[in-house]
Amino acid sequence: MDLKEKLVSSFMAFEERVDVHSELHDVRTAALKNFENKGFPTKKEEAWKYTSLNAILKNDFTVFPKQESTVQYSDVKKYFLHEVDSYKVVFIDGVFSSHLSSTTHEAIDVCLMSSALTKPKYKTIIEKYFNQIANKEESLTSLNTAFANEGAYINIPKSKVADKPIEIMYFSTGNEAALMVQPRNLVIVHENAQVQIIERHQSLNENPVLTNSVTEIFAEKHAVVDFYKIQNDNATANLIDNTYVSQQQESSVAVNTFCFGGNLTRNNLNFYHFGERIVSYLNGITIIGEKQHVDHYTLVQHATPNCESHQDYKGIFSDRATGVFNGKIFVEREAQKTNAFQKSNNILLSDKATINAKPQLEIFADDVKCSHGCTIGQLDETAMFYMQQRGIPQKEAKALLMYAFTNNVIESIKIPELKQRITKLIASKLGVKMGFDL
Repeated sequence: MDLKEKLVSSFMAFEERVDVHSELHDVRTAALKNFENKGFPTKKEEAWKYTSLNAILKNDFTVFPKQESTVQYSDVKKYFLHEVDSYKVVFIDGVFSSHLSSTTHEAIDVCLMSSALTKPKYKTIIEKYFNQIANKEESLTSLNTAFANEGAYINIPKSKVADKPIEIMYFSTGNEAALMVQPRNLVIVHENAQVQIIERHQSLNENPVLTNSVTEIFAEKHAVVDFYKIQNDNATANLIDNTYVSQQQESSVAVNTFCFGGNLTRNNLNFYHFGERIVSYLNGITIIGEKQHVDHYTLVQHATPNCESHQDYKGIFSDRATGVFNGKIFVEREAQKTNAFQKSNNILLSDKATINAKPQLEIFADDVKCSHGCTIGQLDETAMFYMQQRGIPQKEAKALLMYAFTNNVIESIKIPELKQRITKLIASKLGVKMGFDL
């Protein structure tokens, strides 16, 4: 039985576990039907032209862990941003870990999707927001919706500023020979509210993992959201991350994606504008080697006037690593006075490393400022020579040039402690020895 057949046949048992009479039954059933019809994406689809899941899907993934796993804080401490206090929502093999978490229901609501999907007090919120911005035609998003049960639920009320960052952590123990998990996150930031969120998926051993994650983010009028995705997993981990962002008038949302590890990583990042004077930021740094593969697929849909979007992605690829950047800016006829900018700059450190880039603009308005660009090259030999002439060894000169290449994205990090750790991690990835790994 292949993975698709296993998932479809497991659906009824899953619904019986989470309450088959739930009002979400019809939503889940429709989503499963779409996945059953379409299956896993293949390279025949334009959006997946350069990314194949075939090798991954040969694993015999367990879709529901057979046993509860115990992980101690000492086992995972290094992965947390322990330099600063934070709320924590932690999952072990897809199951909530209360002793590792620090949630709240006071001024803000940081808790579990399983609670939000089943408890009456959340009914109105779930009806209004759950599965409203996610792409109902995309097969992997549909698969996640069909099995949606656990993940992080974050609700920041009107005019509230989250008093500390929120960390969403997904750990895989490797107790199963191969495991598939499907977390579902819902983030709602109401009018004039602000929040900072850090998300990470981390394997604790070398057994294969496939994570199919969906996050919906709703930024209401004047809301501010800073979201940081840390992707530095083991060489047998595979992540498909689907993030959907809905922005209302004068909101600001930044999603910063740092890809440093894993076997295959696919980031689908979709922004939708529903008001004027919106600002969207999509930033990313990718540093990979060996046979790692990272695919960034972005969409910003400008549907209203006087809005801005800024995309800045940096990639450094060595050995046989492959990268993909497919970024699309869509400006509708009504979206006059749009400012939309997109950059994808890449460095290849090996003759066998590859980057496939496809920046796209589709503009139907006539009073806009839009640009896109892509560069692919190698390190500047003149700059290397200049630095070596001044006594800087070749290895350090190379690292300094690559660090400078990524610096403007690093500067976009607004949590000082996280910025320091990302800086050290990048320096380590570039061959400069630092005090610890992230």
